[in-house]
Amino acid sequence: MTPRTRRRAGWAVLLVAALLCGLGAWSYGQARGDRSLSYAKARDTALTEGKRHLATLNSLDGENAKRVDTGLRAWLDSSTGPLHDQLKRTRSTDAKSLTTAGDTARGKVTSAALTALDDRTGTAELIATVDVEVTPRTGAPGTQRKRFAATLARTADGWKVKALTAIGTGGAG
Repeated sequence: MTPRTRRRAGWAVLLVAALLCGLGAWSYGQARGDRSLSYAKARDTALTEGKRHLATLNSLDGENAKRVDTGLRAWLDSSTGPLHDQLKRTRSTDAKSLTTAGDTARGKVTSAALTALDDRTGTAELIATVDVEVTPRTGAPGTQRKRFAATLARTADGWKVKALTAIGTGGAG
């Protein structure tokens, strides 16, 4: 290979590298400003936080008053709006009855999906199936499968549950 041919090949490689860098920068700029990418991130965040809060709202350690109080505080931290107001209003009554019962419940979201998301207004609708493992103070432990529809609202602290509705199984009877 002559020096002239090597020089041409070097320039060709440099030109291809510069074109690839330019194409990569253009592609990154397009993706970064893409509304669908920001919508997907908001959807994923709402779903993740909604599932976490739904598990919290289905969990409580009723072993003693201190643990019940910690659990009720976690419920308040997972909620906003009307649900938060209701939980706050009934907190002392709930604490007494839950401490008396002494049951422990651990909620685990087994399946969930957003059915709606309005990123502009910060609202979302979530449906989920939750397995709640219940360990009563007396008696045998068991697992209950529950289905919920939840309205989520974006707050300064992230997405929280604004409303929660139990959904029946709809089985034939």
